[in-house]
Amino acid sequence: MNPNSATTKQVEAFYNAHPYPPPVDNLDNYRQRWQDQGRKEADFHLYWHAHPYKENLSVLVAGCGTSQAVKHALRNPANHIVGIDISETSVQHTKKLKEKYKLDNLDVYQLPITRVSELECTFDKIACTGVLHHLPDPDAGLRALHNVLNPEGALNLMVYATYGRVGVYMLQDYARLLGVEDTDDDISDFANTLMELPPNHPLAPLLGQLPDFRTKAGLADALLNPQDRAYTVPQLFDFIHGAGLSFSRWVRQAAYLPHCGLLREIPHNTRLTQLPIEEQYAAVELFRGTILRHSLIAYRNDSQNMREAIDFDDDRWEDYIPIRRARTIVVKENLPPNATAVLINQSHTDTDIYLTINAIEERLFDAVDNQHSIIEIIKKLKLDKKKNKSFVRTFFKRLWYYDQVVFRTTLDI
Repeated sequence: MNPNSATTKQVEAFYNAHPYPPPVDNLDNYRQRWQDQGRKEADFHLYWHAHPYKENLSVLVAGCGTSQAVKHALRNPANHIVGIDISETSVQHTKKLKEKYKLDNLDVYQLPITRVSELECTFDKIACTGVLHHLPDPDAGLRALHNVLNPEGALNLMVYATYGRVGVYMLQDYARLLGVEDTDDDISDFANTLMELPPNHPLAPLLGQLPDFRTKAGLADALLNPQDRAYTVPQLFDFIHGAGLSFSRWVRQAAYLPHCGLLREIPHNTRLTQLPIEEQYAAVELFRGTILRHSLIAYRNDSQNMREAIDFDDDRWEDYIPIRRARTIVVKENLPPNATAVLINQSHTDTDIYLTINAIEERLFDAVDNQHSIIEIIKKLKLDKKKNKSFVRTFFKRLWYYDQVVFRTTLDI
C-alpha cells in the first residue's frame, strides 16, 4: 500500500477532522478497574494460557486513536507501550493524556501501520482493533504487523463483521447517493434523519445499542468513513492465514460456539458440532446474523503457542488453574427450575448467552480463586474424584465455553 495514496490521505484527513474514539480527558475510573490483579492475570492468560504470568511486555497499539494506547499504559505500568496512528489529531490527544498521567512507559508516533517496521523493534503483544478494515490494503497492513510480532507474541485483531452490519452498509450507500458529507451540518442532519428510520430497518435496533450513534465522531466513523470493509468468518480466516498467522481463539467465544445459548437446543446442533471447527464458526455467524465485529487472538504460524491448545480430551485439564474473567455477574433471582444461580458475562450482547448452574456447580464456581487447579478444587470441596470426574470436567469446559474463565495450564517455577 502506498502511504501517499489518495485513499490513505482521505482516511488521514477524516480522522484528523473526526478523531475516534471521541476524545476524553479523564481515565481515572479505567485505571482504578485495572488495579485488580485478577483482571490482569485473566487478561494475560487469555493470550498465553501455557505461560506463567509476567509483566514487562512490549506492546504495540497499532492505530491507537485518541486513548487506546493510554489505556494499555494505565493497565500495567510495567509494560512498555508504543502507540501509532495515522491521525495527527489522535496522536496529540494521546500525548495530552500521556502527560496528564505521567506515563513514562508510553511512546507515541504518527505513523501508518504499513510503515511500522520503521520503529526497528518487535513486540510481545500487538493490539490492532477497528483499524485494518479502514486501510486501502488491509492485507499489507496485517503482513506488516506479522513482521514485528515476536515469535511467541500474540496479536489481538478486531475487524468488522459482514452480516451484522448490513444496516450500516445500507445507510452508507444511502449517504453516498445523497452526497452527505462529514461536515458538522450534514452530520447533524443525518443524525436527525436516522431517528425517523422505520422500526423494521436493519439499522434501527443498533441505534439504541451502539455508542457510535450517540456522538458526531461515532456516527461519522460508522456511516461516513471514506474506507470501510467487513469480513465473514471464512474471509477472516483467509485474511489471517494469508499474513502467516494462525487463529488461536475468539476474545469472547461463546457467540461463535454451537455449545452455547439457544444453539444448544436447536435440531441442527448435532450437525453443527460435527462440522470442522472453522465451519462451525461460519455456520453460527450465519445463524445468529447479528455479529457486528470479529475480535480474535492470533499467533505467528511458527509459534509454539499453537501446539498448546486447551484440551479436555485427556487428563491434563485436572491441572488447569481456572481464572475468572472480568465482567461476570451472578444472578440469584427469578431463576429457572432447579437452578441456584445464573452466570452472565456482561460483555456478551446476545441475551441467550448465560450459564445456568445448580448447587454443586455453584460450589465449584465459588471455589475458583485464580490460584488452585481443578483437581485441588475437587479435593478442597471433598468431592469423590472418581464419581464426579466427568461432571466436573463438563462444568469447567462449559465455564470456558461461556467466557466465564480462562485457564493457566502451567505452574510458576
